[in-house]
Amino acid sequence: MSSSATSEKDSSSGARPATYRFECIGCASVTPSPANDFRCPHCGNLLEITDPAWKAPHGNPESLKSLWRERRLLNRPVDLSGVWRFRELLPAPSSEHLIVTLREGNTPLYELPRSSRSTGIAKLYAKHQGMNPTGSFKDTGMTVAATLARQAGFAWVACASTGNTSASMAAYAARAGMRSLVLVPEGKISWSKLSQALDYGALTCQLRTDFDGCLRLLQELVKRAPVYQLNSINPFRIEGQKTAAIELLEQFDWEPPDHIIVPGGNLGNSSAIGKALLEMHNLGLISRLPKLSVIQAEGANALVRTLRETGGKRLVSVQAETRATAIRIGNPASWQKAVRVLQATGGSCEEVSEAEIAEAKAEIGAEGIGCEPASAVTLAGLKKLLRHGFVKAGETVVLILTGNLLKDPDFTIEFHRGEIPGKEANDRNKELDSFRHPPVVLDATLDAVMQALERAEKSTPVSNAISNESET
Repeated sequence: MSSSATSEKDSSSGARPATYRFECIGCASVTPSPANDFRCPHCGNLLEITDPAWKAPHGNPESLKSLWRERRLLNRPVDLSGVWRFRELLPAPSSEHLIVTLREGNTPLYELPRSSRSTGIAKLYAKHQGMNPTGSFKDTGMTVAATLARQAGFAWVACASTGNTSASMAAYAARAGMRSLVLVPEGKISWSKLSQALDYGALTCQLRTDFDGCLRLLQELVKRAPVYQLNSINPFRIEGQKTAAIELLEQFDWEPPDHIIVPGGNLGNSSAIGKALLEMHNLGLISRLPKLSVIQAEGANALVRTLRETGGKRLVSVQAETRATAIRIGNPASWQKAVRVLQATGGSCEEVSEAEIAEAKAEIGAEGIGCEPASAVTLAGLKKLLRHGFVKAGETVVLILTGNLLKDPDFTIEFHRGEIPGKEANDRNKELDSFRHPPVVLDATLDAVMQALERAEKSTPVSNAISNESET
């Protein structure tokens, strides 16, 4: 694939063609054409797509906002996508007919009234990327990367995955008529996520290693076989994932929140959201930068340790272990990109325990929206950031929920049965009991059900405090 591309001019809008180039995030050298491993040939670092026009105000920001808003009323596939609707800030294929889309994006922004009361944050929201077609944020990046793979003529695409990437890649590959190869760590992936990849027709290989081992093997594979890599190492993935932040700011009518809090696994998503914030600020679409913060599980805290022990200069890898499978990554590929956006936005990085994750997940579930365990680190991390004074009660906070509740139903069932967090202190488990709602086995009689209702009413009275709740 060449190092630059030009989109077909949007006949309905007169939008400028999108140009891009590949720049190393380490040595800043420009690569004419990236290798299949998407690594800098000089220093081995990751590549990033840059467009000189994005680094300074270009045109009229208000015209862009109006254009993007008008597209919401159009019915072309490219406009029904919540990613390609923002195509002026994306690398585009040579023809719109090449675009692989499942109508991704367009995800809701929810108010969190219960969590708002419990944390003291008056303006607390969740941008739920788990409402994408395959149930995770990965779809927003996959539509762009799969489209460019299709344009390049690849028959096979591949990824290493803890679950969500495999589901997304397999779906978009199937949609594009390509074949997909999935490398997953044996026994360390939710069956719900794995079932998606199987249903979408992927060749699924369970390897006796962890995610980091799967990714290392994939990096070797793409050097020897005509297989296109669709992990977040692929910079086209990052470009698509930027649109979650663009859509979020549009939902806020371009008035930035004070904080955006993101789960931290392989760190591609936090990098993408941070990249979008910086580009929007440079373009004059927003007047100030929100603080972007990353939250990790204590058992998979590579970024936390990297910042704490080296000041972000050298990665401190860990042997990752957490029930939040989507972020069970000990050697995150995009750590340098994440460090850079944290520094650029003035954000923070925190770690949370398994019990804190379980409690936060149950709290989000009580809002009626739910999420997978990895998403819940954002609420758990917010509580810590509040205690440390980094977040103030009067500020506006958005939690990025990255995965759907049904991505890991085993976690949910085990939590409500009292089996999670397991080895944590007994007093902590007692605190969590108020969030548990295990199923009740009864005789099939009206009296038994009536008695169960009475017991439930006494133990957990229904709150009518939620009113005037809105969804954007």
